[in-house]
Amino acid sequence: MPKNPNQRSKPVKRDEPMTGAMKFFLAGCVAELYLLIIRRVYVNGNAQQQIDWYDKYFWLLAGLGAVVLILGVVLSVMWKADKKKRTAGWYAAGGGAFLAVSALLIRALNAPMVTLLSVVVPVAMLLVILWGLYDRECAVALTVLGVSLIFLWVCRRMLSNMYYGTLIRVVAVLFLALLAVAVFLSRKAGQNGGRLGKLRLLPADADLLPIYTACGLSAVAVVAALISVNIAYYAMWALAVVVFALAVYYTVKQL
Repeated sequence: MPKNPNQRSKPVKRDEPMTGAMKFFLAGCVAELYLLIIRRVYVNGNAQQQIDWYDKYFWLLAGLGAVVLILGVVLSVMWKADKKKRTAGWYAAGGGAFLAVSALLIRALNAPMVTLLSVVVPVAMLLVILWGLYDRECAVALTVLGVSLIFLWVCRRMLSNMYYGTLIRVVAVLFLALLAVAVFLSRKAGQNGGRLGKLRLLPADADLLPIYTACGLSAVAVVAALISVNIAYYAMWALAVVVFALAVYYTVKQL
């Protein structure tokens, strides 16, 4: 009889985050391939292809995504006693939701939405992987910085647009308010052992400095981008350097 019967389960527990990260990586690759196909046959297609996709195929994709979404939710509820099957159901529901929503958004906003989704998908994929592999405070900080980079990219491309400029400014104000809320909730959780009520938000010994730094730098970058579109370019590079430094620091820390 082995001296330590729990020893076999440890590698499995260590492999679970990596397995989940690989699943999200593959899902992100599939989603990016789907967007590349849409760009090839719709955005860069001829007039007849664009009409066919606008009138028929996007509606079909939205309907198919809605069916997969409903089916995934139903199966997840039916399989709630089986963790693996339940997780597979939620993966299917997420894929269906992405297919339906992206089809409707691309049909409504055309090429700019394809470009935006082509940026959002890999960033979201990386952030989900970070949430599975890195410390929670690092994941929160990198999420804030990642969302800020996407927003700065949108500002640089569309802030001067006469149709979307006002909307982007309104979203910027809301984003700054969310950054303030994130700082407040992180501080409150830090004072209560990482909990907000019964919800475990952060580890009990979490270092809040990366979160504060990420929120502060993001706020400064967004305000600077609203003042001048040209500044947004340099702000993006500055935040990218911070993302790289933070990722390297926590990678070395967790070795």
